[in-house]
Amino acid sequence: MKKLDLFVAKSFLGPLILTFFIVLFILLLQFLFMYIDDLIGKGLDLKIMAELLYHFSLTFVPMALPLAILLASLMTFGNMGEFNELTALKSSGIPLRRIFVPVIIIVGVLSIVSFFFSNNIQPYSYRKARTLLYDIRRKRPELNIQAGTFNSDIDGFSIKVTSKDPSTNKLYKILIYDHRNKKGNVSVTYADSGFMKITPDESGLILTLYNGYSYNEITENEGSVNQKKYPFRKDHFKEQTLVIGLSGFELERSNEDLFKFSSATKNISTLSYFIDSLRNINELKKNAYLNEFNTVHLYSQRNFYTPDVIVNGSSSNTSLPVFKPWVIFDTLSQDEKKDVVSRAIEYARFSLNYITQKKEFIHNDIRNLRNYQIEYHKKFTLSLACIVFLLIGAPLGAIIRKGGLGTPAVISVLFFVIYYIISISFEKLARENHIDIFTGMWAAFIILFPIGVFLTWKASTDSSLFDVETYTLFFKKIKNKLYRLIFNVKYEDTLEEE
Repeated sequence: MKKLDLFVAKSFLGPLILTFFIVLFILLLQFLFMYIDDLIGKGLDLKIMAELLYHFSLTFVPMALPLAILLASLMTFGNMGEFNELTALKSSGIPLRRIFVPVIIIVGVLSIVSFFFSNNIQPYSYRKARTLLYDIRRKRPELNIQAGTFNSDIDGFSIKVTSKDPSTNKLYKILIYDHRNKKGNVSVTYADSGFMKITPDESGLILTLYNGYSYNEITENEGSVNQKKYPFRKDHFKEQTLVIGLSGFELERSNEDLFKFSSATKNISTLSYFIDSLRNINELKKNAYLNEFNTVHLYSQRNFYTPDVIVNGSSSNTSLPVFKPWVIFDTLSQDEKKDVVSRAIEYARFSLNYITQKKEFIHNDIRNLRNYQIEYHKKFTLSLACIVFLLIGAPLGAIIRKGGLGTPAVISVLFFVIYYIISISFEKLARENHIDIFTGMWAAFIILFPIGVFLTWKASTDSSLFDVETYTLFFKKIKNKLYRLIFNVKYEDTLEEE
């Protein structure tokens, strides 16, 4: 049996190592495609790029490992089934569950390693990677300007372009706010089009603008604040060149504490501390909002037209008075009734605005709390996904009996896409507080784990789950039964007519 365990373990470890690096490489390519605009043309050293890819590759390890296990288990047992090795082992009296044992032990160890990796190494690597990416994105600010959004990467300026020609790098409808004097939006430049480029020594930014206007508010220092005048100056230009000095063209490394409050940079103990703290803070805020509403808004509403006599003929000092507002309202004059109604509408509108505003604050607080809770549960779900994908991949490989990278790769991608869609969809619902956090983060495990158990049971009983002939015979039987049913009905109808 030791030789069998060694044989199965060697057959599994080879494809696992191969597929792990393939999946990791694919995830790195996805990252490069996502941030290609932030990396190209920055003049980055090979050392900086290697450091960036190294840290991001470490953050992708917990996600790459489950997919690699799924693909490797499919390849391993698919090869063993294709070359009749599983058949030989079963004919010698060894059940399929016993053949799975060494692979289950290996994946169990990898699941534990994945948990400790995501809890200790991944947060550190994520902080390093995000800080370095942030520094790279700031290195050449002219490359970060995207159409339709304001960009403030250049100190003292806020720039917006409506559209950008990717072939010529020409900018259209350029709006520039100059905040170097820190007096607000007193200097604005608008141009119909223009170009932006870095000086040869990368110490400055050259803006060449065409067909535009410059608007400037000039503040006079004489007189008091009320007597000051603010003259307005407008200049038209056909072509204008602005040179903006940059702090330097070398990559400036930021402090790693820049992303220290991100949920992805925390381990289990820190996440637990933040979750408890945020939950207590949110409860205190809710109580504070409620007390503020009761003491300020409701008190102000109760203190107009307070009656001397309350209802049911009892005085106001009765221990349990019954408040009937229409009785009080009928005692007022017509003008007072109009005043009461208008003030009631005003107070109701004011209260509604207050509640809406505080509801948005509470929603943002809950969303922030959910980010930490989601990251907390991810530490466990990604680790247990290794076991789930083994339960799916190993029996599928034994049933399909197809090795190589063709069929196993297709099936692996299919199941991983299903897992990813379920995870992302339910995670989004949990983040928006539509469902509880446990259901949102464990939905994929709850759905796919029974499927894995079912496939394992089918493989252990030598089920022809994917045999085309089995389904062909099944549909033929249904077809024959339908023909017999239709024939009998027609035959009975013929007898009734006779």
